[in-house]
Amino acid sequence: MLNFNIDRVAFSLFGIDIYWYAILIITGVLIGAKFAQKEFVKRGFKEDFIYDLLFVILPLAIIGARAWYVIFEWDMYKNNPIQILNFRAGGLAIHGGILFAIIGIYFYAKKKEIPLIDILDVMAPSLAFGQAIGRWGNFVNGEAHGTPTNLPWAIIVDGVKVHPTFLYESIGDFLIFLFLINYRKKNPKKGIQTAIYFIAYGILRFFVEGLRTDSLMIGPIRMAQLTSVIYLIVGLYLFFKYKNINLKPYIKK
Repeated sequence: MLNFNIDRVAFSLFGIDIYWYAILIITGVLIGAKFAQKEFVKRGFKEDFIYDLLFVILPLAIIGARAWYVIFEWDMYKNNPIQILNFRAGGLAIHGGILFAIIGIYFYAKKKEIPLIDILDVMAPSLAFGQAIGRWGNFVNGEAHGTPTNLPWAIIVDGVKVHPTFLYESIGDFLIFLFLINYRKKNPKKGIQTAIYFIAYGILRFFVEGLRTDSLMIGPIRMAQLTSVIYLIVGLYLFFKYKNINLKPYIKK
């Protein structure tokens, strides 16, 4: 069994604490970017295209993830709104980050005259990989755990054995990544990789969220489960839209 007794601070630099959560997120982003870079280059883009894209979408993703969390935990911030800017205290929600990142990609793709779906196809496996690594930051932070269980792989939180929901999602995200990378080699049809990501992640997160004890809520509804259903619907729409069109991926001339 794993125990939530890991120091959140990895090290201090010039008096500033550097957290494991940030290190893991950055590691996931950088490694994921390398996979995306390789695919973009195959499609005729310059090697630095991915970094230009990340320069646009990463700040938006962070803002979106924070905004999503704050909206659904407003009672924590309404009397001290300056704490909204205190990112070091934690409080990011992946669904908000993905939404704002896609908005950023949309405008970037429009400016560069590149089909949005092609950029999403390239980025989908990298996103899944980044999520797989980033979830371990939840473990270090002592968050995103589940309900009590006696299963042998339980983790101990405050003396109670609970589901390691962060681990379930990390493994699921990594399997989505592996599937998409291998699927791309065999069938690079436009739109399908994005569709598979939304379908697979929607299903994964829906069931994992049902075990969590720290869900963002709207009344009795878990917001992440509602969003996961929307992901599933979007994924199915994209799948049936593109499965018989047989469009080839965009190649930059």
